[in-house]
Amino acid sequence: MSQNILLSKKSKSVNGEVHLTGSKSECNRALVIEALSNDKVRVENISDAADAVTLSKVLGLTLQTVGYEPQPITHQLEHKIVNIGPAGTAMRFLTAYYTLQDEEVVLTGSERMKQRPIGILVDALRKLGAEISYEENEGFPPIRIKGNIKQQTNVISIKGNISSQYITALLLIAAKLPQGLELHIEGDLTSRPYVEMTLAMLQQAGIQHQWNGNIISIANQEFKETFLPVEPDWSAASYWYAIAALADQADLFLHGLTQYSLQGDSVITEIMANFGITSQFRDGGVHLVKEAKPISRKIFDLKECPDLAQTIIVVCAALNHEATFTGLETLKIKETDRILALQNELGKMGVKLIEKGQTYKLDCSEKFIPERMFINTYDDHRMAMAFAPLALVIPELEVEDSLVVEKSYPAFWTDLEKAGFEVKDI
Repeated sequence: MSQNILLSKKSKSVNGEVHLTGSKSECNRALVIEALSNDKVRVENISDAADAVTLSKVLGLTLQTVGYEPQPITHQLEHKIVNIGPAGTAMRFLTAYYTLQDEEVVLTGSERMKQRPIGILVDALRKLGAEISYEENEGFPPIRIKGNIKQQTNVISIKGNISSQYITALLLIAAKLPQGLELHIEGDLTSRPYVEMTLAMLQQAGIQHQWNGNIISIANQEFKETFLPVEPDWSAASYWYAIAALADQADLFLHGLTQYSLQGDSVITEIMANFGITSQFRDGGVHLVKEAKPISRKIFDLKECPDLAQTIIVVCAALNHEATFTGLETLKIKETDRILALQNELGKMGVKLIEKGQTYKLDCSEKFIPERMFINTYDDHRMAMAFAPLALVIPELEVEDSLVVEKSYPAFWTDLEKAGFEVKDI
């Protein structure tokens, strides 16, 4: 059941401390590694994001979360039909994972998930020797996967500019393939930091790799006994950076975040420095302070951090900063068509996001500040959280389907209340 909320913030100052959940991106990789390791790897600081909870249940990992302590696990998946709902990461990772399992499953999801392409990954797995077929539409879930892959080759190619999750899905299973894997990446690699994160986590679990040019090689090898710690979520932190950027005064402390992170979205520290937000790493976290500073950066290339796009574009629109954005190619196949969603919602305050080939330009010439604005979320958690900081600019901000944030940051609205925002159910 959807629940709309009304956001407002009388004071334009923001102060407080925030404890963020574990990174969904790291956690989902760690959970698959744990499941493939035959109990040798344990995950620490399990994320309470809905996607991570869904994946853990599907993998048969019994999580008894108490203060994010290391979790006891049992492997007992018996389902023949696996419905992962809107969890896109789970869909990609499980497509590869099930090719190694001794069972046949149908992997499906929400209606939106059935519109999100999976064909590039399926083609790569089929070339390796996997038996995968489509249950409804060619190239899209649901898919039927027959396990116990009979590997036919260890050399495959995959496009690098569609989704890094396809590449990660293949890398996660590479060490368990009898012949290992030599993965050739065609063209530019989108979201490179996410691939680097995957390889770094595999290395922590004992899996070695070689990356030469556009070729990543992983031999057949065993996982080692270890703990995989999951950092707090830098993607979630980005919304607090946006809040700081739109506040008149900001003094925030985000617990647990480190300067040297596996997460590509930690680049938000550099991006938001353009908006006068300084990041001081101390006392076991990062301290955000806003300083008066003119905005000079005009071009933002977000190819390596596309999940930050909505956040940064909304901040620029709110501040009348007519920037140009590149690297947004993957946004149209996310939880929703994020380009169209941004265009629709920014249009409600007179701002245009103009598409010219692969570049996007903000036009704030007709911008106005309404007394009240309704935000459609399109079943997309990042739409809700990227637009929420506008409550510092717009007197009343109504957000559709507040529960959508459970996908990655369930405590978001509660944390906003603690920071002085008024959050009312409608």
